[in-house]
Amino acid sequence: MTEDPVALVTGANKGLGKETARQLAARGFTVVLGSRDAERGQAAADELAEGGVRPLPVRLDVADTGSVQEVAERLEGAYGRLDVLVNNAGTVVDRSAERTTAIEMRRTYEVNVFGAVTMIQTMLPLLGRSRAPRIVNVSSTTASMTLTSGGTYFGGDAGMRMAYSSSKAALNMLTVQYAMAFRGNDALSHIKINSATPGYTATDMTGHRGTRTVAEGARIIVDLATLPGDGPTGGFFNDNGAVPW
Repeated sequence: MTEDPVALVTGANKGLGKETARQLAARGFTVVLGSRDAERGQAAADELAEGGVRPLPVRLDVADTGSVQEVAERLEGAYGRLDVLVNNAGTVVDRSAERTTAIEMRRTYEVNVFGAVTMIQTMLPLLGRSRAPRIVNVSSTTASMTLTSGGTYFGGDAGMRMAYSSSKAALNMLTVQYAMAFRGNDALSHIKINSATPGYTATDMTGHRGTRTVAEGARIIVDLATLPGDGPTGGFFNDNGAVPW
C-alpha cells in the first residue's frame, strides 16, 4: 500500500498519455501507465524513469474487458483504491463523413466510448474508496456541436474525423450522465468527473502538426485530475475554462 495518491492513465505509452503520467508523477502521484502494447508501455516507463519518475507499466486494452479486469485486480491487491482515472486511450479514422463506414464508426466507438464505460464501471469500486476520486475523460474541441456547427476552424484534419469527433461528443455526454448519477449516490457522490480538451496538440494523432506541445495539452488533464474539493464536476474544459457543448 502507498500513502501517495494513485492514478491510472490509459493509452499512456506516448503523446498526451505519457506526458500526463509524467506530470502526475511530478505532483507526487503513484502512476500506473496503461498501454495496449506491453513492450511500448515498458519503454515509455523506462524513458520517464530517466527523468526521475517511475510509473508502473501495465498491459491494458480498454476494448478488452478481461484486460481491464486484470488491471483492476492488480490495483486492488497493490493499493486497495484508485484516486484518479484518466481515460486517454483513443483511436481515429481520417475519412470524410460521406465516406466513413459503419464498421469504422463501430471500431472508433469501441475504444473511445465503450472503452471509457468499461474503465469507469470496472474501476468504480476502487474509486469509491478514495477520499478525493477524480475521473478525467480526454475529449476534443471538435466534439463541441456548438463550435462545429458555428464553423469554427480547429486546425488539421477536423473535417475528416466524423467518427472521432462524434465519439468524443458521446464521451462528453457520458461525463454529464455519470456526474448526475454520482450526485444521487451517497457512496459515489465524492467522485468528480469532467471532460478535458487538450487543443490542437502535436501528437501522432495529428501527424505532429498541432500547434500545442504535449506539455501544454496535458496541463488541463492534470488540473482536472487534481481538482480541490470545491472544484466542478460534469463539465467540459480547456485551459481557458468551460468549452461550449
